[in-house]
Amino acid sequence: LIVLRYLSKTGQTLLVTFVCLRGSVKVTEAVDMSRPMYWDRLDTPLPDKLYKDELSAAEKSLKEKEKGPWSQLTNEEKIALYRLSFHQTYAEMNQPKSEWKTVVGGIFFFVGFTALVVWWQRVYVYPPRPRTFDDEWQAKQLQRMLDMRINPIEGFSSKWDYEKGQWK
Repeated sequence: LIVLRYLSKTGQTLLVTFVCLRGSVKVTEAVDMSRPMYWDRLDTPLPDKLYKDELSAAEKSLKEKEKGPWSQLTNEEKIALYRLSFHQTYAEMNQPKSEWKTVVGGIFFFVGFTALVVWWQRVYVYPPRPRTFDDEWQAKQLQRMLDMRINPIEGFSSKWDYEKGQWK
């Protein structure tokens, strides 16, 4: 009984040590989905919150300048203000992505892998092809069926002209 208790305590200690050793893995924060989030989507033109939450001193002064007349702002300042609120423009969101290359590459990979498996099965799994599939064997078999006049009403023999020695 004492030995079992000692072993269980030792096991618990080992487990705790193992978990502590694995503790170097970075833990991500849990995202609270009930809070407003930012994302660029074509179907949702105005996200729930701004793109940048924490502003630098220059960005704060630009936000103060935004409250005044916009005619005094330069184009660069207007673009900077836009980038504080949004990450991408509609033109940038509509640009074609290169994801199709990954999809085509994956398709080629799996087709190639399948071809490799089929080749391996033909070489190592399936037995050799029977001799009855050879063209010579098929020709001899057809000639034998004609010589035996098999199915003379509707079969091979009915389509063979025995006097001329050719197909009708």
